[in-house]
Amino acid sequence: MCLLSSWFTLGGMRRRLALCWVYLPLTVLAGWADAAAYDPLRVATNFQPAQLNLTLHDTNRDRRIPLKVYFLANRAPAPVVLFSHGLGGTRDGNSFLGEHWAARGYVVVFVQHPGSDDAVWRDKPRSERMPAMKNAASLSNFLQRAQDVAMVLNELERMNEVPVNDLAGRLGKNVGMSGHSFGAITTQAVSGQTFLVGGQRFTDSRIKAAIAFSPSTPRLGRADDAFGSVKIPWLLMTGTKDISLIGQADLNSRLGVYPALRGAPKYELVLHNAEHSAFTDSAIPGDREPRNPNHHRVILAISTAFWDAYLRDDADALAWLHGSGPRKVMEPSDRWQFSAK
Repeated sequence: MCLLSSWFTLGGMRRRLALCWVYLPLTVLAGWADAAAYDPLRVATNFQPAQLNLTLHDTNRDRRIPLKVYFLANRAPAPVVLFSHGLGGTRDGNSFLGEHWAARGYVVVFVQHPGSDDAVWRDKPRSERMPAMKNAASLSNFLQRAQDVAMVLNELERMNEVPVNDLAGRLGKNVGMSGHSFGAITTQAVSGQTFLVGGQRFTDSRIKAAIAFSPSTPRLGRADDAFGSVKIPWLLMTGTKDISLIGQADLNSRLGVYPALRGAPKYELVLHNAEHSAFTDSAIPGDREPRNPNHHRVILAISTAFWDAYLRDDADALAWLHGSGPRKVMEPSDRWQFSAK
């Protein structure tokens, strides 16, 4: 529609210029505004999520599993994110993730795995700690961890339906899985990895998206066989100096997961000069690089946008991930790639 007009002279002749306005639907304009305003780092000022410590008892294995849950004060159902700690860790680690994700509206459940938690090293002389940790990085503890995840999800479903507990009615149906190091291996196992023996027997269909901090390829078999049948979105995060003192996961192993993923959207962040501890709350013995404060900022922004995109079906979060959003928080030497099949 042409709303305004004016007259001008061209070659001695008087011409009429019509100024036309293009009208767009309000929904389109609103969508543009929302996408431009999307910020995965935005949280309420001085927000402190509610926290709940509890211990589950798996009677089938006679195994007690400590949990720490971060959540909002309201009782509206929210997507659930599980986190599996690294070797020698606890439910109290990686609090920077739990607090931020909860502030963004998720119920975040940190799972502590007996047999590969801090009890492995806590009461031992310093000279005995490393051998004890290496012994704990075992097949039996891996199997226990995978079963822990299924048991926790079963119990959370039960608690959501029982009115006399703090989590009743809070847990939505969409579930994300995450973990660091040994927790990343756990995450891979329950989120679609195929094993030479057993196939995909650990895969849990309730998990809709996964984040692996310090992922790794299997010691036996081909990465393509292990990850080629993954059917849910995966986000991988590592660093150029992300090498663990335990196990055989070097940088090639970290970076070998992404190209082997073929069946679903995949994302990879590689932080420049980030060591293994960059994805934890604080430095660990043996670190050589000073911690970069921007690493946590990038980790929080990209992980949150990933959860928003795939657990909330947030189109603005997906546009942020696929557009210039990640680069705006990353440093020039950090690397980012994705394939949104």
